[in-house]
Amino acid sequence: MAFVSWLMIALLALAVAAVIGAEWPKLTARFGAEARSGRERARRKAALKIVRSETEEFEASVQRDLAELPTIEESDRRKR
Repeated sequence: MAFVSWLMIALLALAVAAVIGAEWPKLTARFGAEARSGRERARRKAALKIVRSETEEFEASVQRDLAELPTIEESDRRKR
């Protein structure tokens, strides 16, 4: 077995610590408390259902009616 000095072990430990320090924001975003609350919020939002009110239905009806109305073309305006 080869001889490993304490300096090499310390350098390896520092390299591991540097990698963990560089990746810490990604780790906390994925596994931290905020990520957990975000996942819970996403689950609650997925269970929500949109309920249309009468005013929204009336608005949609008016928009459909307006879209079906005949329009006067520019050439018809000149004839009058």
